[in-house]
Amino acid sequence: MKVIQFSEYGGPEVLQLVEKEKPVPTGRNVLIEIKAIGVNYADTARREGQYVVPTPLPFVPGAEIAGVVSKVGDQVKNVSPGDRVVTLIESGGYAEFAVVDEQSLIPLPEQLDFRTAAALPLQGLSAYHILKTMGRLEKGESVLIHAAAGGVGTIAVQLAKLFGAGKVIATASSAEKLSLAAEMGADVLVNYTEEDWGLQVLEATGGRGVDVALEMAGGEVFNKTLKCLATFGRLVIYGVASGEQNRFYPSSLMARNQSVIGFFLPQIMRKPELLQPSLMELLTYLGDGKLKLTIGGVYPLREAASVHRMLQSRKTSGKLILEP
Repeated sequence: MKVIQFSEYGGPEVLQLVEKEKPVPTGRNVLIEIKAIGVNYADTARREGQYVVPTPLPFVPGAEIAGVVSKVGDQVKNVSPGDRVVTLIESGGYAEFAVVDEQSLIPLPEQLDFRTAAALPLQGLSAYHILKTMGRLEKGESVLIHAAAGGVGTIAVQLAKLFGAGKVIATASSAEKLSLAAEMGADVLVNYTEEDWGLQVLEATGGRGVDVALEMAGGEVFNKTLKCLATFGRLVIYGVASGEQNRFYPSSLMARNQSVIGFFLPQIMRKPELLQPSLMELLTYLGDGKLKLTIGGVYPLREAASVHRMLQSRKTSGKLILEP
């Protein structure tokens, strides 16, 4: 089978298309013929050796896959060859086939195609648990969502409204991206390339600040976001896209009972009681038309390096998909 892997850390050029033996499922494992693969910033962080946990070499990136069950191990009970499924794995998704444990598979509703399914797990589950599990969003509260035209952002805007947020403030870097955030349901639009974007957020909340903030850039964006936080506000960090780490003084949170919370999806993946119900809920929202996914582009697996360049250029909107 064909896979994309890297044997050294670096830029997109280290991604290589290679041939590997097709794996054979045993025990409770299932062989999936992959039809669509989600591309994420986590993949680029893996490639650069900058991921939250160490990345062993050589490495096949890819966490989101949707496809068809090809073969099953001798202890598999709940799925059969031909079943359409979607799942979230820690690695190995940039390939024609992957072996996964049957417990991690979610049946794909008939009304959903493979591309839509592959666009959902990582960013959908991230948005869901950042808002609900970590951010503890309550009805009527205000939410600040950075990069609101991106994969997590477009879903987070919609989920915040579904969860009852009183005001959703979306930031993005262009009028086009802000227009997309508005289509997703954002109430207030802020261009974060403008120097006074923090003041605009405070003005939108009558000076009190936001109750929940989603932050994945780091650097100066983190500093300004912290200043936009209300009393009892929660700032959830789920990435450092800028590569800039912050000098942070925890005692600054005390006066207004504020919280800064870290989020790492693999920890949710290790808790089936959190993962399975939330993914099923998201699939239900999709099937009912309450949640829309924005596919920014679909590309052949062999073009993974070009897709990484596009993603890191910050000129894309919505989800990028690879197909074997």
